[in-house]
Amino acid sequence: MENKKKKKGVGLRVGLVIVLLAIFAFFALIGFITDYLWFKELGYVSVFFKQLFTQLKIGIPTFIVVTLLSYLYFKVLKRSYYKKVESRDLDDSKKSVNLISWGMAAIFAGIVTYFAVTRLWFEALQFSNSVDFDKKDPIFNMDISFYTFKLEFISRVNVILIMVLIVFIIMTLVYYSILMGTRKPQIFEEVNSGTTGGDPFREEDRFDGTRTEGPRAGSGGMGGIFDMFGDAFGKFFQGNINRTPGHEKKKQLDDDNIKQLFNIASRQLIIVGVIFFLMISVHFWLKQYGLLYINTGSVHGAGFTDMTITLWVYRILMALGLVGAVAMVIGVQKKRVKPIITIPVIMIIVGLIGSGAGMLVQNFVVSPDEISKESKYLERNIEFTQYAYNLDEVTIKPFSASNNLTSQDIIDNEATISNIRINDYLPAQKFYNQTQAIRQYYTFKDVDVDRYMVNGKYTQTFLSAREIDETKISDTWLNKHLKYTHGYGVTLSRVDKVTASGQPDMLIDSIPPISDVEEIQITRPEVYFGELTDNYIVVGTDEEEFDYPQGSSNKYAKYEGSAGIKLNLANRFMFAVRERSLKLLVSSNISGDSKIIINRNIMNRVKKIMPYLDYDKDPYMTTVDGKLYWIIDAYTTSAKFPYSEPYGEEPTNYVRNSVKVVVDAYNGDTNFYIVDETDAIAATYQKIYPKLFKDQDEMPEGIKAHIRYPGTMLEIQADVYRRYHMDDVKVFYQNEDLWEISKEIYGIKEQPMTPNYYIMKLPGEKDAEFVNSIPYTPKDKNNMTALLVARNDGDDYGELVLYQLPKSKIIYGPMQIEAQIDQSTEISKEFSLWKSSGSTYSRGNMFVIPVNDSLLYVEPVYLEATNSSIPEVKRVIVAYGEQISYQPTLAAALDALFGENSGQQSTGGEGTTEEPEKGGELTQAEIIQKAQTAYENATKAQQEGDWAKYGQYMSELETYLNQLD
Repeated sequence: MENKKKKKGVGLRVGLVIVLLAIFAFFALIGFITDYLWFKELGYVSVFFKQLFTQLKIGIPTFIVVTLLSYLYFKVLKRSYYKKVESRDLDDSKKSVNLISWGMAAIFAGIVTYFAVTRLWFEALQFSNSVDFDKKDPIFNMDISFYTFKLEFISRVNVILIMVLIVFIIMTLVYYSILMGTRKPQIFEEVNSGTTGGDPFREEDRFDGTRTEGPRAGSGGMGGIFDMFGDAFGKFFQGNINRTPGHEKKKQLDDDNIKQLFNIASRQLIIVGVIFFLMISVHFWLKQYGLLYINTGSVHGAGFTDMTITLWVYRILMALGLVGAVAMVIGVQKKRVKPIITIPVIMIIVGLIGSGAGMLVQNFVVSPDEISKESKYLERNIEFTQYAYNLDEVTIKPFSASNNLTSQDIIDNEATISNIRINDYLPAQKFYNQTQAIRQYYTFKDVDVDRYMVNGKYTQTFLSAREIDETKISDTWLNKHLKYTHGYGVTLSRVDKVTASGQPDMLIDSIPPISDVEEIQITRPEVYFGELTDNYIVVGTDEEEFDYPQGSSNKYAKYEGSAGIKLNLANRFMFAVRERSLKLLVSSNISGDSKIIINRNIMNRVKKIMPYLDYDKDPYMTTVDGKLYWIIDAYTTSAKFPYSEPYGEEPTNYVRNSVKVVVDAYNGDTNFYIVDETDAIAATYQKIYPKLFKDQDEMPEGIKAHIRYPGTMLEIQADVYRRYHMDDVKVFYQNEDLWEISKEIYGIKEQPMTPNYYIMKLPGEKDAEFVNSIPYTPKDKNNMTALLVARNDGDDYGELVLYQLPKSKIIYGPMQIEAQIDQSTEISKEFSLWKSSGSTYSRGNMFVIPVNDSLLYVEPVYLEATNSSIPEVKRVIVAYGEQISYQPTLAAALDALFGENSGQQSTGGEGTTEEPEKGGELTQAEIIQKAQTAYENATKAQQEGDWAKYGQYMSELETYLNQLD
């Protein structure tokens, strides 16, 4: 009975342990399973399993092979030990030692496999799927793909082998200790003292009484090592051995047994030593390739000293490493230490001599004649840097900047003039948040510039998404996850026109969105996925979702899209654990038909799908066929591009904007499109993830019309091109024609200019197009020297054009125009007046606009009254040559410069700023009455939910209030 109870108790404990382990495993797998369900929802199951399957492909064979090889290694070690080392212990430990061998082999294989699958899986994919750049380095004649995809893999394997070698040594010592512990070696043997009649520790009495004359046999080799250990043993045990006369048994060191111990160890020493020296050779083999992207002073990449000294030092050290591996085998087998230590000593000497020679050559050969010695290496530096940043195909065009424009020229360039931006992002964003947020929980995170057909004309616009700020809604679980699920609609305004009060001229506003543009109608305004959507939500519940405010009440709706994972009982439990929310599990509003939508933040969404791209920090929204889409620019980068100068804080020296990511704001569909088929990195990623990356031809035409050359990319290229526009080696070396990004006064502070988008007709082109540009000035000078332009439309997308100004004459740059503005008595007087009255003025971006073969500079001026937080465009400055026009409107400024009606016809004379009448024919009391009426009408329209009229009446109110200033 007692035995049965004991067995039953043991069975219960085992069963409990199994249940607990199963529960632990289930909770550990919840993150994996829920991620799988999300990838499945997106249709990217193959992307999700790519890492797992690759790790299994690497891990399983690695574990099996390393386990078997390690076991065989331990088995051979054990066999040698048991065969050659005598012991008085019974041989009953073989079975336990065999199990230990398997266990240690499995542990060692597990360590190796862990490093292999965690550190190498993606590099292995790049290695096996690499696409050639079709460009080779000039030294080793290797395609660039070797450096960007394969070298990193080989380097990581080498690092892992170093760690494996260390673990290997430790495991060998542990295993050897286990063998000695389970079957203790016989250190001493008993001899008849009467027979020997001497001291076993005296050399003349050892080895059958035969004394070796002269130096000890084998001294200097393994024999010498053995004798050294023998002496140590002798000294240690000499005082403890009982020496009595006669034929009593005495103990002395078992020389043969100890020799066998060291012989077995020597074999392991050979293996470790050979691997060590081979890894040294691999290390220096890798270092020679690293010369191609190091900074050696004047050259990024291998220079004269590197090629004549350092490279050959590495090659000699590499060869010595191979010789050292052979010397290790010979030295151990012949029991000689000298061959083993000679090679490392030679390597150290070669390294020191190489370092010294390199310093001497650099200081006494290269530095006195650096241009001549580094000439061909500088050529490589220029060529490969230009290629790495896609600057080798910049089209250079001369631009005379002749300043011979006429009124007719302004009229003929109506497409350019009518799209001159007199709005800035920040003032527009403030205006949207003040007048179009409607409720306190709505917000416009930023403003995006784009282009649309507006009433038949190609027009540059501002567009911004109205999202819910989740920090401003009631902090209850139901509100955050079931009720306030989405933002609503967008605002759209022209960049070139403002209202009479100096604020953006709205084309789409209000809730629901009201459009004044025939071509743009928003039919699916809900924003379920955005920049501020950080919370998960549950749709299809019994709780209606807040849709948008309507007067004093709210409008509710149900989600009709395809996003979300169905919450059956198992899914509901897993997501409750994942989100740490008991309410998700017990809420009565949730049924089996409900769906949970996770990863709604578009930036987190794309990074989770494809973390190996760099993403632009400024996604922008566009509307196509009534729906809303986010477009995110993604970059492929590398830090291993030969001879290319790195950019920024991170060591990136290759960049392409090869991927556009499109996210449906309603359904969350996320598509990755490759738009640069020449980029080998993007092509490699496409081979790795064929189901993820789509060709540009698969992008819908409506979306394709709104992709744009990112400002971030142009900013990087413009910064690199400041120096790398110089093709002449001598000019490049001496920095004779170094450029700087032009500066401007923005607000009231000086700052470098950033790329700006325009719709303009480029010099020599027939039609206006959407472009992005940034101007240059010479180093430490303010006159303008060039204008870099990136084209955005159609087949010309991505083409870079540099309009180079003549060096024979001075062409004013942006800061020189800013200085002229500061020196204008009329302008400075008004600025001082505004400042003294308590208002705040600020200057907007300065726009450099080529028209025919001349340049126009345009800068809006904003005024922000103390009783208002909305900046208003009050003046527009236009500079041309040495003339400056400062007027309430762009049309008036152009008229002042080029003659009456020139600007009026180009801008259409509509919607630009106008100086409000200071009372006109109305008395102050009449103005106050009209302002009161406008306010009452606006309040009534708000209560009725008529946001279009609300905006109209608020504009009227503002106009009347301005007339009272």
